[in-house]
Amino acid sequence: MVLSDTAILQAIKEGRIIVDPFDIECLGSNSYDLHLSKYLAVYENEILDSAKLNSLRYFEIPPEGYVLLPAKLYLGSTLEYTETHGLYPELNGKSSTGRLGISIHLTAGNGDVGYSNYWTLEFSVMQPVRVYAGMPIGQILYHTVLGEVERVYTKKPNAKFTTVDPKPKESGMYKNKFRPHAEDYQGVPECHRNSGKKEDDSDEHQPVQKAIFFG
Repeated sequence: MVLSDTAILQAIKEGRIIVDPFDIECLGSNSYDLHLSKYLAVYENEILDSAKLNSLRYFEIPPEGYVLLPAKLYLGSTLEYTETHGLYPELNGKSSTGRLGISIHLTAGNGDVGYSNYWTLEFSVMQPVRVYAGMPIGQILYHTVLGEVERVYTKKPNAKFTTVDPKPKESGMYKNKFRPHAEDYQGVPECHRNSGKKEDDSDEHQPVQKAIFFG
């Protein structure tokens, strides 16, 4: 279930939700508006490598705003620092940003129980649009969680974004250990490992693609 405005306020009072800075005027009937910080970033390399650290070039949004361009990925961050304990946070764009053709994230709208940080935003736009520091950019919703959470985000051994930083962060994909073979995944039933291949499929009829896997 999604928390209502009164439930959000109660959770803030109990310390299960922290939003800093907090403004009661930004509280909706079942969400809280988050705002764009002054920080933006772009990747320095045109071709990104998912197995390596891709460095960022940071800059600040000037008072007159900054124009985002199509076919370009920009990383931004929320002005607000948030913490969520015992609840599941979900970040969505506002209708007003959507109607400007702005998408604030690609696949990263789902938070984790225990996440305590600023939110990194992945901007893509349909046409050139000028954005400003401090503008409302998204809304955060809070869901109840069924069952006890054993591995909150800050306790996960593979948590990648535990260092508090108001600037947007690059992809942490390179920190993962890539496992290219199905048999590398333990606990997956054999019947599901090759579920996409029929018994009469022959390798000679399959397209060959060369790939290099990084350790």
